[in-house]
Amino acid sequence: MSRPNILFVMFDQLAALSLPAYGHRLVKTPHLDALAARGTLFENAYCAAPLCSPSRFGMLSGLLPSRFGVFDNASELPSSLPTFLHVLRQGGYRTCLSGKMDFTGADQLHGYEERLTTDLSPSDLGWTPDWDHASAVQPWYHTLQSVAEAGSCDYSLALQYDEDAVFKARQWLHQHAGAKDGRPFMLTLSVMHPHDPYQALRRFWDLYDHDAIDMPQVAPQDDPAGRRMYQLYDRGEIPLSPEQIRRARHAYYGMISYCDDLLGRLIETLETLDQRDNTIVIVTSDHGDMLGERGMWYKMTFFDRAIRVPLVFAGPGIQQGARIAPAVSHLDLMSTFADFAGIGLDGLQQDGRSLLPALVGKGHSAGEVAAEYMGEGYEQPAVMLRRGARKFTYAPDDGVTLYDLAADPQELQNLAGDPAHAAEVAAFTADVHARWNFAGLRDAVLASQRRRRLVHDALVKGRLAPWDFEPRQEAASTYYRNWGVDLPDPDAALRLPRRV
Repeated sequence: MSRPNILFVMFDQLAALSLPAYGHRLVKTPHLDALAARGTLFENAYCAAPLCSPSRFGMLSGLLPSRFGVFDNASELPSSLPTFLHVLRQGGYRTCLSGKMDFTGADQLHGYEERLTTDLSPSDLGWTPDWDHASAVQPWYHTLQSVAEAGSCDYSLALQYDEDAVFKARQWLHQHAGAKDGRPFMLTLSVMHPHDPYQALRRFWDLYDHDAIDMPQVAPQDDPAGRRMYQLYDRGEIPLSPEQIRRARHAYYGMISYCDDLLGRLIETLETLDQRDNTIVIVTSDHGDMLGERGMWYKMTFFDRAIRVPLVFAGPGIQQGARIAPAVSHLDLMSTFADFAGIGLDGLQQDGRSLLPALVGKGHSAGEVAAEYMGEGYEQPAVMLRRGARKFTYAPDDGVTLYDLAADPQELQNLAGDPAHAAEVAAFTADVHARWNFAGLRDAVLASQRRRRLVHDALVKGRLAPWDFEPRQEAASTYYRNWGVDLPDPDAALRLPRRV
């Protein structure tokens, strides 16, 4: 495959199971549907961790996040750890980020050559969990206020941020697509929608008949995951009415349609620049949203609504109209991008494998994916394996679950207690203990949390030196100026159609 441009579009908290391309009957996403029709859709794609930063950092590196000390949303991605941006840049790509990537610490690029916006989330260590006092409620924890106040809106912080990120991404494409330096581009757009708070721009709210909004199909279950999430963000402090739940789901669907509109704007820009047929467009999200199913919201569990993500590729060399059923992982993207760039990863440990054979129609072996969670709400590491149609989860405090997703897609029948599956459960249990050292990991998580809490408490005292990324704008060379000699006409460089 020749080196194509890459447009990588990442939404936040977008559940695959809420998309029409994955079977949802109400949500409206015409641009994503059209992209899937002319490309390849992975039906069972998973993130590496059902939490923003660990998921993103696993995706960028191709490694389970605990391998390099990332446990939660206040963990640092090590600057010395290669990401797929380093690989693409080494392979001759111009790499640029517009929007959020939840980087913590002083390195706010991690292989990106350019960054067009600041992040929406803080780059400091303030969101470090405290497993030493796991039952304590931290001030930054989710509550159900986002659900209780859901509805339509005319403006919001997330809308302001995402509009800025998309505008700057489109502006960058006009400035750099088709550059004469011979470098293809890899542009990442990463936005906040449809992450809570559930506030849909009014014109996207109005796309849906409120009375037709579907309600959760699965009632609250008395299981360890549900009890943990209840203690984390519910606790009965904000009771929800059926109407509030319906409004939250309505808003979420409207926010998804807004996301689809953003995708459409980017594809329109590629078409205007005559770059669509030379660009692979990839759409995914960092994790899903339970959206009231099982009485649960947000992410932080291994149920498919929280951990399954959309993953669609379309562009030159990608087979059209394909749907790949075997499970794949965000961890596979590092090797896939290395193949796009023609760069070998010999000597670099990887937990994923290239998706390129599946993308070009040369087959794909039955998949196995692994995921983990070590953030707030727990006191021990929790892990997941999906192998074929089986999903297995294990946490030292919670025991095990085993689901047959082919027969039980809503994950209601835990087979782990059935003697007929005892040998299978024993094999999975031995497997996870061979892969993860649970006692050692818990010690590492606790040590990391203690260090980071101390550092954060110190750095917010006295003179502040924030790590938050500050975009640079070279105003002296952006528009018409009167300095220098033989200045090119800035309008001629951007005008479409080109001036003859």
